[in-house]
Amino acid sequence: MKQETEKLLDKADRAIRAAELLLAGGAADFAAGRAYYAMFYTAGALLNEKGLRFQKHGGLHGAFGEHFAKTGVLDRKFHRWLLDAFDRRITADYGVEAVITTEETSRMIDQAREFLQEARRHLGEAEQT
Repeated sequence: MKQETEKLLDKADRAIRAAELLLAGGAADFAAGRAYYAMFYTAGALLNEKGLRFQKHGGLHGAFGEHFAKTGVLDRKFHRWLLDAFDRRITADYGVEAVITTEETSRMIDQAREFLQEARRHLGEAEQT
């Protein structure tokens, strides 16, 4: 596995832990942002292993869909979760009032954790072939 891929996976893990702390502290809106970024870093790690790097969210979202969801390499739900989390992050970051519930943010964190676990599994299998 490439060193940068490992760093992105570690960053995703740290983003999940930060989201959990923020949620426990009553900041569901800020926790939603960290949960999204955990997914963003996870998708970035997977794409990095293919030699693809993106700085813009839309480029990463599209490439992840093309290389992993549409091909069936990973379950399409991960792409859907990534896109949904992005929309929720925008709402949470730019909305004046907290419009993201604790339950919704908790679900996003669980999804980010599952996505990261699946990415690690996939990358581990790829190394063995």
